[in-house]
Amino acid sequence: MRDKRRKPNSLDIAHLAGVSQSTVSRALRGDPMVSPATRERILEVARELNYHVDKNASSLRRKHTGTLALLFFEDPTTDDSAINPFFHSMLGSIIRACSRQGYDLLVSFQDLLPDWLADYEDSHKADGIILLGYGDYLAYRERLEALIGHGAHLVRWGQILPDHPGVSIGCDNVAGGRLAAEHLLRSGRQRIAFLGEIAASAPEMADRYRGYRESLLAAGVTPDPRLQVGAVSTEASGHTALRALLDRGLPFDAVFAASDLIAIGALGALAAAGRRVPEDVAVVGFDGIPMGAVTRPALTTVSQNTKRAGEVLVQSLINQIEGRPAENMILAPQLLVRESCGGSA
Repeated sequence: MRDKRRKPNSLDIAHLAGVSQSTVSRALRGDPMVSPATRERILEVARELNYHVDKNASSLRRKHTGTLALLFFEDPTTDDSAINPFFHSMLGSIIRACSRQGYDLLVSFQDLLPDWLADYEDSHKADGIILLGYGDYLAYRERLEALIGHGAHLVRWGQILPDHPGVSIGCDNVAGGRLAAEHLLRSGRQRIAFLGEIAASAPEMADRYRGYRESLLAAGVTPDPRLQVGAVSTEASGHTALRALLDRGLPFDAVFAASDLIAIGALGALAAAGRRVPEDVAVVGFDGIPMGAVTRPALTTVSQNTKRAGEVLVQSLINQIEGRPAENMILAPQLLVRESCGGSA
């Protein structure tokens, strides 16, 4: 019998749950190697004993800080957040995933300075790093490789390319581009413009363009390069790009924007030009940010699974920290049909 005057420990839980102490430890930190049924049995025993994990003691045993660093690249935004709205919901998912795994989260803006490692892992501020917003990894490749070579644990959200350094989690952008173009083609649109960058420095947008082109060609529609206008992911850039498209004087009956922010800017420019959406021009965005649901008309978009993305980013990083395999993962997007393509909101 356990002495009820002392605090319960993992050995007590292991005895009552009929498992080893190591299994208890793995279950309490959310290790996916523990089956859901076993984890639930362990958690139930822990609740019955009113057991609470001593995070400080656990960190000392593992020589970990119990903290993950989330580093953002600053974006131009209309508010003071300097965070692309796409990442807001992913941030919530990352925070919840860290909490479930027993980790604290340190959030910071960084320009990928050479002293990153000294600032974080070497100074024991964090056990690993999650990167958000660093889409043009080619510009930072040498620094990422140096970090990894120095033993840093890191995972980034972004395009997965054959020679990229480290572990990346990303969206299937080619499939997303196909979803958008195929929907517009089924709606009877033939002159579909693309707003977004297609250079190697914007690999995610370039892959969305690739999927768009593949769908047009498969449908027997020749893509017109004059209907592509460069734009970065801001409303202002989307507005400017749509105005440039109108100034070219070319007929078009649909717009596929490489991000929702670009699409929202395009909606404003179309309204200012007297073009009705979707009657004259159908519009599809990409990302699935909440703002798109309240535009007028509500924006049809290719939605990325930010909830799953946050969970996978955190688990991948913890796997690295704890010496388990961590692999690249591509997440499937989903088409959300709303009013800007003639669907219901």
